[in-house]
Amino acid sequence: MIQSQLLALQKKLGVAPSKKMGQNFLVDDQFSQWIIKKADIKEGDNVLEVGPGFGALTSHIVKTGANFAAIEFDRKIAEWLRKSFVNTSLKLIEGDACKVDVASIFGQGVPFRVVSNLPYSCGSVFIANMLLLETPPADMLVMLQKEVAERFSASPGTEAYGSFTVRLQAMYEPEILRIVPPDVFCPPPDVDSAILRLKLREDRLPHDVMKILNNLVKASFAHRRKKMYKQAAAFFDQQKILDAMAHAGVDKDIRAEKVTLEEFKKMAFFLAEAGK
Repeated sequence: MIQSQLLALQKKLGVAPSKKMGQNFLVDDQFSQWIIKKADIKEGDNVLEVGPGFGALTSHIVKTGANFAAIEFDRKIAEWLRKSFVNTSLKLIEGDACKVDVASIFGQGVPFRVVSNLPYSCGSVFIANMLLLETPPADMLVMLQKEVAERFSASPGTEAYGSFTVRLQAMYEPEILRIVPPDVFCPPPDVDSAILRLKLREDRLPHDVMKILNNLVKASFAHRRKKMYKQAAAFFDQQKILDAMAHAGVDKDIRAEKVTLEEFKKMAFFLAEAGK
């Protein structure tokens, strides 16, 4: 759908793009096709799209033979999607993707994938929710703000490296595939975007250890300029934190931004065995 068609449709439906909801709609079909090609969706795959909007990706996903579900928050757009994709494989869920029970869409324990131009307003929260699932997505190919994608893929010691970086990378291998300029959207956002691939790690932590890691890094990064162990000790027993740091070979005076993923993982395993 080109920009003039989109604008005419929005006028007909009485839809005004909401900046608060992060509604920036794709209007470059060649780019949409590139995304679908990179996603490499196979017939029978369970695929979830968040914020389908006016179907820039949806129209291509329905042709793949996937078991396909999409979550749309906007009531008027959801109504249009139902009419436009009737008799297709699309299962439309109207609601807030950050509150929908995603695990139940394809069935508890059933593997699924995410392919989406995530609304700016909910991208980080949605992905954070995926990390908490007992059966997280096998992979995700998503469009996000460039700054957010860089934070997800950051390295220790950089300004972008933080709590969420560690939590995400403990579960997924991130790769920025492409930086996306504003002009492929209508309305164009004020910032660049990025296509990010997240592949579920084979060596990801067990669910119970992941919970400990989440608490450890949240506490450790609470104040970036303070020593890690003092902050972590506010949530965990201080001696156990010191023992965990020693076990991982981490200096007790270090700041969290200097600690690597592997070091955090070693500490999380130690704390799990020590019963926190």
